[in-house]
Amino acid sequence: MLVVTRKTEESVIIADNIEITVLEVAKDRVKLGISAPKDIKIIRNELRHAQETNLDSSQAVSKDALDALLTLKKQ
Repeated sequence: MLVVTRKTEESVIIADNIEITVLEVAKDRVKLGISAPKDIKIIRNELRHAQETNLDSSQAVSKDALDALLTLKKQ
């Protein structure tokens, strides 16, 4: 992990086309601005973790169980 100290309005460049700028520092929060090409997906880590958990949960249910639930709902 690279650790960099930056002040407000200072930036870090990643791979020539991603710029991360410190916009604001207040108490225990840092506001960052990220400039990147549209084809680069940017997501907060906690959301990525939630997506992975949801995917794992959805794959844990068998097709037979889903069919049984749908049959019950139709009745």
